Amino acid sequence: MELHGLHGQVVGRIGESLAAEEIRAGEVLRLEDVQERYGVSRTVAREAVRVLESKRVVTSRPRVGITVRPMDEWNLYDPQVIRWRLASPFRGAQLRELAELRAAVEPSAASLAATGASADAKNALLALAREMARVARTDDIQGFIAADLAFHRALLNASGNGMFAQLSEVTEELLVARRDLPLMPDHVDADSVRLHLRVAEAVSQGQAVDAAQCAGIIVDAAHREVEQLLEGGTPCALGGPPGTH
Repeated sequence: MELHGLHGQVVGRIGESLAAEEIRAGEVLRLEDVQERYGVSRTVAREAVRVLESKRVVTSRPRVGITVRPMDEWNLYDPQVIRWRLASPFRGAQLRELAELRAAVEPSAASLAATGASADAKNALLALAREMARVARTDDIQGFIAADLAFHRALLNASGNGMFAQLSEVTEELLVARRDLPLMPDHVDADSVRLHLRVAEAVSQGQAVDAAQCAGIIVDAAHREVEQLLEGGTPCALGGPPGTH
């Protein structure tokens, strides 16, 4: 959930500092420190700390103060936490973890969708794959990313696994990162469109093995692209080998 208002701004600024390790694990702050550093009232500072506690990035105790928790104790599935990490100097670790998560989950989701999704869910997935193809013909990068997000969200929902479905907001952060970070290629690749269509068709026809294999090709290529980017390479055509996603 995106936070608005003054306390939301304070949460974002503190979170970015934590992810960048400008404020380190184990460091103890006082509420007065938050007030002074960000120029806010005690009420705003207290509300910001409450939100940070809900994300498990800090603990707050009377007579102790606000203690920064180690990152492995944070709610790393919180989309805002993911964005903080992507904006930090350590974004490579977050990109890699997102790619690994997608590679682990989406092939299984495709297999489950093929065997258990409703006809409406299968038809919706086909429609989204065709929308990707339509947008790709115009070479509309932003439109393609939007259609891609909708496709992968629908695939996870179609799995019938509620926990997979709730991961959609997390795993799509990798796709959003291509838009928000300087990772954008210049063109949509036709191979990506064909692979997404093959996933949708396999799901529609109840072909679990084929659906999982095609989804695996997509996410494995996305994983390779992340590694290429982290090694200093440049993105290929959007969705194309090694940029199929």
